[in-house]
Amino acid sequence: LLINISSLTAKGRNKKKSKLTQVNNLKVQLFKKLEEFLVDLHLESQEIRHSSSDLGGIPLSPSSCAHEASIREFAEAVRAYRVIFPDSEQQLFRLAKTLATKHFEATQQYIKKQLASADLVGMLRVTWTNVLLMDEVLPKAGLRDFTFEAAHVAIKQYVASRFSHLLLDFSGTLVKVHDNQKGVIEEEYPLQAALEISKNALVQGSMDALLDFRRLLDENLEVLSALTDLIIDWVQEGFQDFFGKLNDQFLVLSGKKYSANQDLIFGEGDKVLPGLVLLLAQLSVFIEQNAITRISEEISSLSGGGSRGHDNGPAFIPAEICLIFQSAGEELLQHYISMKTRKILILLKKRFATPNWVKHKEPREVHMFIDLLLQELDTILNEVKQILPEGLHHKHRRTDSNGSNTSSRSNPLRDDKLVRSNTQKARSQLFESHLAKLFKQKMEIFTKVEHTQESVVTAIIKLFLKSLQEFVRLQTFNRSGFQQIQLDIHFLKTTLKDTAEDEAAVDFLLDEVIVAAAERCLDPIPLQPAILDRLTQAKLSKNSEQSPTS
Repeated sequence: LLINISSLTAKGRNKKKSKLTQVNNLKVQLFKKLEEFLVDLHLESQEIRHSSSDLGGIPLSPSSCAHEASIREFAEAVRAYRVIFPDSEQQLFRLAKTLATKHFEATQQYIKKQLASADLVGMLRVTWTNVLLMDEVLPKAGLRDFTFEAAHVAIKQYVASRFSHLLLDFSGTLVKVHDNQKGVIEEEYPLQAALEISKNALVQGSMDALLDFRRLLDENLEVLSALTDLIIDWVQEGFQDFFGKLNDQFLVLSGKKYSANQDLIFGEGDKVLPGLVLLLAQLSVFIEQNAITRISEEISSLSGGGSRGHDNGPAFIPAEICLIFQSAGEELLQHYISMKTRKILILLKKRFATPNWVKHKEPREVHMFIDLLLQELDTILNEVKQILPEGLHHKHRRTDSNGSNTSSRSNPLRDDKLVRSNTQKARSQLFESHLAKLFKQKMEIFTKVEHTQESVVTAIIKLFLKSLQEFVRLQTFNRSGFQQIQLDIHFLKTTLKDTAEDEAAVDFLLDEVIVAAAERCLDPIPLQPAILDRLTQAKLSKNSEQSPTS
């Protein structure tokens, strides 16, 4: 009897154990099905942007309908699984969070591909709808908090990505300017057109970005509303960082700062072109005086005030950015002047390295070096007229400084006394020029360069003449060599009088070149004024015949 009872008990236990095993196997298989659903879930952009039922009557695409139906089916399966297996809540919690994670991973992948704000809102709306659906099934899973944290990461990534693309697009505009300057694109006024395009690209790009951010802030979606203050902070930080990087980009493009990606931007071996540097200088002025003000007004109109508080202050500081670009504008303008001056210095070196000035022949015409110099000045004038505005100040002439043309500042070498053939008297005149020089030195020669056509051209002319003076001081001239310098300078006075803004300072520097040549001359007897005028007029007539349209 005991043996029979024991046998029956064992069979009952085996049956119960067998049923329990079957239940566990079923539980595992069902959970595996739920996991496989998430593995096979491919969230395409079109599906997760438009599969929300709250789209104001917009018909859903078949794929969107299928996506929404599959999520609802998954939620019902989870609900049933939880009822059948109440001890499996923790596993289901992880499953629900995996579903939310997959939505945000898909969203972040599309953000990297430059996602429009409207599409981002659509994706977040679908994600939030699905989260609420799962939250009804698993209210203790903490899906809302989990979603807020994931949305925090995704929105911050979107804002950063939006600014990255803004910088990339604007850099592309500047690269086109570089190609234009190289002659890849032919236009009558390439720099002028490029400046306007660059201004519009910066302002319009910034306004489009702000419009995208405003769309996020105005959207009536709980997951976005909770991040309003943070989004405003990220936008302000983004603009502050954007303009800082833009300043660095300007310095790289101008050659003032080296970057490992420089060859990738322009192409290996490409040189920085002066026209681009001048454009960047004026663009810096535009950012300082116009763009920052407009962007600042738009940022201040965003709803909410950010989460930084009064102690920390706003993340976007317009005054700081204005100072950065004010400094950049001045630095780039000086860089342009230096680049152009260096090019002229190459002409100077060739000019003074070629002839033997001690054995120079009697001058018969203005030297061709002056033609090359004036051609370079014409190039500079063409560039600055396209980029820079005209100055508001009147020209500073000799009469503005000394009251008359017969002042002691007038160079004695220009007077009729110097045409005497007596060498001793000529040297006496040279001594008088030194006295005049002492008075002239009180004149302020190198003033601050303004962002105007006249100021930049005058600065380059002054630097060139000062360099010319130094080259002259390194030579020794015979009478003919000195007279050649005198003739060239006399011709320059005629041609530069309408070009330079500070005529008095330019005249002074021109006179200084003649004085320096006289000091280094073995027999400083100047040409007579009549001869100077005749040779100058002959050169002007020759130039006029060669360029009848000028």
